[in-house]
Amino acid sequence: MKVISLTGGMASGKSTAARYLSEQGADVIDADKLGHRAYELGTQAHREVITTFGDDVVSTDKSIDRKVLGSKVFGQPGELKKLTDIVWPEIRRLAEAEIKASDPDSIVVLEAAVLFEAGWEDIGDEVWVVVVDREIAIARTIARDGFDRESVESRLDAQITNEQRSSKADLVISNNHSEEELLEQLDQQWHRLMS
Repeated sequence: MKVISLTGGMASGKSTAARYLSEQGADVIDADKLGHRAYELGTQAHREVITTFGDDVVSTDKSIDRKVLGSKVFGQPGELKKLTDIVWPEIRRLAEAEIKASDPDSIVVLEAAVLFEAGWEDIGDEVWVVVVDREIAIARTIARDGFDRESVESRLDAQITNEQRSSKADLVISNNHSEEELLEQLDQQWHRLMS
């Protein structure tokens, strides 16, 4: 088994890369999806979120109301850190369980936007970072999500930089051009892993 940790900033093409690797036969584990599972009723994180943030974060069906929770942490770094300190270890536990359950002959890709922020870069055998120039990321996000430039820039400013990500990567994949060029780079790396 080979485990690749895949990350990248907003509009970098990380999800496109994960989808392509999945099409080649990789087992892709999406940390965002695990993040939703981390909040499920019965988990340690579910109990800790309620204890930390109050009963008003619980909706009528006993699930965590992520809108209410979001309003308590948005723009409040101290509160957000309390939340990530609860949720990130649970996501890691879920990811490691899925990796362990994977076919021993497979290539597993952990797709995680917050790989470095959460300290998960030690999970895999290699860390792949997809990078894109800031102006291209802004243009892609505006076109894809319809946000105004100012809100896109503030989201980008809240993330770690391409340079910070790249300095911790085993492989940096540039995605400043066409999707075909991105897929060509991935194809080369896939063949390297398979050989």
